[in-house]
Amino acid sequence: MNRVLVRGLVLMGIALLFGLNSFRYQLGDLSRAGAGLFPLIISSILFLIGAITVLTTRVMPFETLDYNVRNISIILLSFVGFALISQFINMLAAIVFLAFFSTLAGTSYSLKRNLKIAIGLVIVAFGFRDLLGLNLPLY
Repeated sequence: MNRVLVRGLVLMGIALLFGLNSFRYQLGDLSRAGAGLFPLIISSILFLIGAITVLTTRVMPFETLDYNVRNISIILLSFVGFALISQFINMLAAIVFLAFFSTLAGTSYSLKRNLKIAIGLVIVAFGFRDLLGLNLPLY
């Protein structure tokens, strides 16, 4: 299968999922937006990007779709570990676990880079909690 075609179809599918669900909420108009207007606009843009991606497969060279079961398993296990550690310990430990474990799926592993990523994600989490007021169980 063509990698670019699959990428475009997945984008279009995600856009449809969120776009159709946005109709469950009041849309309003641009001067007085309802809760469903922003997801509808974003999903429409995403659908357009996906459609353009699908159309470009007509002129781009064929790229075979390959996947690595080991890497997919590592990423899925990192998400499961994040959820479990967040539930039973705290979210800061889960963020550090996610940053270090998920990079095992990459082509190179760097403790220094992983530490920088973990620190950046922790700063973002504190920003979400303190600046946006989200109720995150960080510690």
